Amino acid sequence: MKIRERLAALATDLSSTDLTWLNRLIDEWSVLADLAFADLVLWVPVGDDTFRAVAQVRPNTGPTSLEDDVVGTTVTSEPDSLVMQAWSTKKICHSSDHDSDVGQPVDVSAVPVMDGKRCLAVLELHSNRLGLRSPGQLEDAYLGAAELLVGMVYRHQFPQGGERRVPWVSPRVGDGMIRVSREGVISYASPNAVSAFRRLGMTGDLFGENFIEVSRAVLPDRGPVEHSAVQVLTGSGTAEVDLETDRATVRLRVMPLLDGAMQAGYVVLCRDTTELRSRERQLVTKDATIREMHHRVKNNLQTVAALLRLQSRRISSAEAKAALDDAMQRVAAIAVVHEMLSQGFDAEVDFDEVADRLLRMVSEVAATRGHVRMVREGSFGSVPADVATSLSLVLTELAQNAIEHGLGSASGEVLIKPQRDTEKLIVKVENFGEALPEDFDLTRSTSLGLSIVSTLVSDLGGEFSLASDDTSTVALVSLPVPAVAR
Repeated sequence: MKIRERLAALATDLSSTDLTWLNRLIDEWSVLADLAFADLVLWVPVGDDTFRAVAQVRPNTGPTSLEDDVVGTTVTSEPDSLVMQAWSTKKICHSSDHDSDVGQPVDVSAVPVMDGKRCLAVLELHSNRLGLRSPGQLEDAYLGAAELLVGMVYRHQFPQGGERRVPWVSPRVGDGMIRVSREGVISYASPNAVSAFRRLGMTGDLFGENFIEVSRAVLPDRGPVEHSAVQVLTGSGTAEVDLETDRATVRLRVMPLLDGAMQAGYVVLCRDTTELRSRERQLVTKDATIREMHHRVKNNLQTVAALLRLQSRRISSAEAKAALDDAMQRVAAIAVVHEMLSQGFDAEVDFDEVADRLLRMVSEVAATRGHVRMVREGSFGSVPADVATSLSLVLTELAQNAIEHGLGSASGEVLIKPQRDTEKLIVKVENFGEALPEDFDLTRSTSLGLSIVSTLVSDLGGEFSLASDDTSTVALVSLPVPAVAR
């Protein structure tokens, strides 16, 4: 169960606004875990002086203190329960007398998450004392920032508003951390942060420099980016900005720090995203190339269809003319799929739009024989791109076959009924015209259209049948096309 669902399912007095705030805290709390070198556990009241752990995160910067996952466990009003002490006193409580489940001494802090005079939940921090590295500038800078963040959690000030963290893009503490004072001066920069800025072209050191001026120095010709950096540091809330030069790209996540009601500077997380951006550009280029290829294939197929149409008009043989018309329609059906792919290439195709265009095309051709109404009941859903072309030909052939051999020259209706389940796509094409001959055998049929359908369906690993009853004739196609999760 996802954290949001777990919170919503709790029998608690917390309002939807409270739950939204706690979800935001969980979304952003990894930075606190990394800065504090601590495991974090969020405890939520569930009644009768009982709290349940609804979320847990481990630090990436140090050893874990909790080998087991405690999510789902509960604590009650025991005298030595730090969670209960923090809840009842509404104050941050500390203890150094706890041992973890692997026998390691840990420091434990319980932070009541306050909203005015109300306590919403308790955030517990577990720090493995034996696993902490020797004190140094990095550790002091991390812990100093963590202390301010703990105070902000307590006062309902963290997380700040603004841009939410994107797990696969946003920087983490270990990627690089810069501490900026309220005056905008860099008081500490981790080695990874210094390396990232040097890749941008910085030649000096970061310590003691004005952060905005350093950003401007490495980006002399990037006005919009410089403006964003200024806005980030002088505005409110968390924000992210990319610093990009010809040499490298660095993504910054700037998080304001508060000491009570006073501004206490910023934490700037840095991530060298040069390789990531390079891959993104390659993907964009590849996507554009593939779409252009589909566009050109579509144009070429339309040209072939036009040539077949011209040739058909110059032939007097009715049989040859019909064969060319069928070929033209098959080529046009394939062109429709490539046109869809050229507009927005993806691994999946929304086949409903493809089907509707194909059915309109078939009905327009059939208009010379009588009024034919093509009706789609149901949805094809998303179909893999490598299946879409074959499926478009199958649908076109079956719809055309229903008109020509079922309705003949009469007016009528053809129903197309797609159905999806978790593993299959089932398509029924039904007409209410003339029934199949009593001795009809699909395996001995000489129809080119039915042969095409049988071959394509077989190649896709599916099944195809054609049968009549007293009221209608139904072509049934079953394909192993699993439903796509959305």
